[in-house]
Amino acid sequence: MRVSMMLVYMSLALAPVAAAGQQAERYTVAGEEIAIYNLAGSVTIEPGTGGATVHVTRGGPAAGRLKIAQGEIDGWSTLRVVYPADRVLYHGLERGSSTQLRVRADGTFGDHRPYDSDRDHGDDDDDERDEEGRRVRISGSGDGLEAHADLRIQLPAGRRAAVYLAVGKLSVANVDGRLAIDAHSAPVSATGTRGSLAIDVGSGPVTVTGARGDLSVDTGSGAVEVSRFEGTALSVDTGSGEVTVSDAKGQEISIDTGSGDIRLTGGSAPRVALETGSGGVTADLRADPTSLTVETGSGDIAVTAPGTLGAEVEIETSSGDIETDFQLQVTRHSRDHLVGRIGDGRGKIAIETGSGDVRLLRRAS
Repeated sequence: MRVSMMLVYMSLALAPVAAAGQQAERYTVAGEEIAIYNLAGSVTIEPGTGGATVHVTRGGPAAGRLKIAQGEIDGWSTLRVVYPADRVLYHGLERGSSTQLRVRADGTFGDHRPYDSDRDHGDDDDDERDEEGRRVRISGSGDGLEAHADLRIQLPAGRRAAVYLAVGKLSVANVDGRLAIDAHSAPVSATGTRGSLAIDVGSGPVTVTGARGDLSVDTGSGAVEVSRFEGTALSVDTGSGEVTVSDAKGQEISIDTGSGDIRLTGGSAPRVALETGSGGVTADLRADPTSLTVETGSGDIAVTAPGTLGAEVEIETSSGDIETDFQLQVTRHSRDHLVGRIGDGRGKIAIETGSGDVRLLRRAS
């Protein structure tokens, strides 16, 4: 019995070494629009030249059973890591944790794959089963196909790319193009991107630094942190999690979280909308907004703006105090409701909290 246990421990210890010894396989994905799918592993996306290149490093004792599929799906050039099992074991997940999702026969998954559901593919029953996909469970412990694939993706400038990952981690650096990331349960980080970047994560934190262009982040659960953004529109929508944005400049900044604090520091945009179902909101504005809306179901709100601020203002709190150090021409005032004008009144400011204090103060120069 002792010898058997020793053999088990030895095999577990040697598994990562075997995975580390795998050599990367190199694939070229031609076309201006590409989509890449992988159920488990780490994914890095970086600049490249010529055609898009994907370096695949297999891991795990059953790595040889993974299939790399390529081909066009509704005009998109794809690379898909196909896992021939309904249960996958991936030690990159915490022990005891798991996630489930539906995976189609061709290895694709997610709600926004490059696929035309109206396209004729022959037998209707087969199409329906394929579109729904089989249910796959990925676990950090237990039994299952012990295999994963780590991807290094090199994208030339100007490409339109969609990258799908179920579990693991994903990082992007210095990519210039139109990039969409769809992760089921994984942390995502991005630095120095140019063009448009859309991140959709079911569960996991998201960090974006130095993005230039349009940026949208949508998470079901997880903290979001954005810094040094400059572009047209910044949109963050999370079901649950804190949102921190610093040094953001654009035409529109929109932050919405179902539950969690919002902190906007050094924001500069004509249109700013901040909303949380439950949590405090702090906004430090560097430029006068033409439209500012701030709302929380429960929590304090603190807004600082330049002394040059001019706006029609309406502030409401069901339970809390209202404070401002701007010279305000009051048109209506009660304990929990204030309406008035600051300066020339060119902009519009609406602030509301179900329960909490509201402060609208001058920004220190």
